[in-house]
Amino acid sequence: MTKKIIIDPITRIEGHLRLEVEVDENNIITEAWASGQLFRGIETILKGRDPRDSGLIAQRICGVCTNVHYRASISAVEAAYGIEIPDNAEIIRNLVTLSLFVQDHIVHYYHLHSLDFVDITSALNADCAKASHDAESWSQHPYRNSQGHLESVKEKLEGFVKAGRLGLFTNGYWGHSTYRFSPEENLIHMNHYLEALRIQRELSKAVAIFAGKTPHPQNLVVGGVTSVADMLNPQRLNDFLFIIKEVRDFIERAYIPDMVMLINAYRDSIKAGEGRTVGNFMCCGGYRFGKNRQLFENGVIRGHNFEHVEPFDPTKITEEASRSWYENDTPLSPYEGDTTPFYTDLNDDGSLKTEGKYTWVKAPRYDGDVMEVGPLARMIMGYVKHSAIIRPYMERFMKRSDMELLDFSTGLGRNAARAVEAQICCDYLFDTMSDLIENIKYYDETTWTKYVFEELPSEARGAGIFEVPRGVLGHFVRIEESKIANYQAVVPTTWNASPKGINQDRGAYEEALIGLQLSDPSAPLEVLRIVHSFDPCLACAVHVIDATKKELSHYKIMNTYSL
Repeated sequence: MTKKIIIDPITRIEGHLRLEVEVDENNIITEAWASGQLFRGIETILKGRDPRDSGLIAQRICGVCTNVHYRASISAVEAAYGIEIPDNAEIIRNLVTLSLFVQDHIVHYYHLHSLDFVDITSALNADCAKASHDAESWSQHPYRNSQGHLESVKEKLEGFVKAGRLGLFTNGYWGHSTYRFSPEENLIHMNHYLEALRIQRELSKAVAIFAGKTPHPQNLVVGGVTSVADMLNPQRLNDFLFIIKEVRDFIERAYIPDMVMLINAYRDSIKAGEGRTVGNFMCCGGYRFGKNRQLFENGVIRGHNFEHVEPFDPTKITEEASRSWYENDTPLSPYEGDTTPFYTDLNDDGSLKTEGKYTWVKAPRYDGDVMEVGPLARMIMGYVKHSAIIRPYMERFMKRSDMELLDFSTGLGRNAARAVEAQICCDYLFDTMSDLIENIKYYDETTWTKYVFEELPSEARGAGIFEVPRGVLGHFVRIEESKIANYQAVVPTTWNASPKGINQDRGAYEEALIGLQLSDPSAPLEVLRIVHSFDPCLACAVHVIDATKKELSHYKIMNTYSL
């Protein structure tokens, strides 16, 4: 007999995600449905507006990914009008975006995902002296690792428990049979969890140096940036670099060692291929620096065929809605995308209508195929294309963790790829800053390309397509009579959280769950581990709002019932 498990909402993500899975008599997942349950209306709001205003509105798509939507939107308008921005403007944009890569990855692992592997209650039983000694087996210079410091961390955790103020730590599956860390390893991780709170604050300061503030920066304009005073202030440049140096220290002495510890503890999960998708990976590449160098490679890999890489072609991107709550089911170019809502409700028992439409997330396809995007795709692409930047980092990590390339195509592998990428982005922020300083040294202080809006074409279209922390992001704008006629954002989580398409091919979330065995269906921690490995951002992935304020779903937590 099969059972259906509903997890709604999935917590520790941005937005509202619902998962329904069917399990057989052995508690093995045989089918899965991922449903975006959050609504927005940015594309509709942008219609009829001045294209120059698009960035300030489009960045409100999400409260976390604000800068990347801001940048992609501004860049789409620049591409439509053929406006090339100065080198300094591109460098400043890259400094901000790459800082966000690092911040996003650190926050994702420690604050959104690590508690899927770290048992806080076990950490209370740790021997602090032993934990201090054990940390040295993972790093030559462990991060803030003295016995006294670990004792203070343990005391803080005990205080939370005794006072009943667990806050974010409430409702975890503490004591779950699949937790693998020793009490000492749990304490080491919780130490770094708390330290990462400070690190993310410092990175916000770094971003704000050039972005003005974060979230929702205001330093970008069509044609360049407004961060001129910051760019020309040596103290501001030094403040930025000081923070990045401190962050790099944390990554090298805490984040990377913790990831090696994680891989070692859960190696059987990796070798079993838990969380593996069909092996279609897509990257658009980018982030230029130095003389004709760029950080990420572009390409498309299908079916884990690492010997064959196709060049990325954005004209092959379509979106369709045969299983999504929109009227038009036809696969369309994003320039022609239609987001007219058509909500078909839930079943009487509150479950999804899995044979029909079941999510607000559309189904993007590349040349008709499902694609996985994100750090995993970028690190694999850089490795197989022999990137002079990415491959050495990957090789070092693979040697240190005893991983093969295919091992990265798993739930745990996504976390490893994200950690390696954070290290790369952090290191190359220094190279990017060197480019800026070199330009200033030779009196290149240009940050904006002058244009006259009234002289620009009244009809145009363009796209801003970038690698961002969660994967490939594309903003597509069509301009008519100097106003926005149509606007679509195809975001990383739309790719990964895609529902089934016309051909019944599962999206990455759904495919990654197939074959996963649950030790306890009433506490499906294994499902959370796989889904969290993608770093879901559902606020970005959905398109419309329900203006009538009709109740669209009733939320149930960890509800299990039989079919």
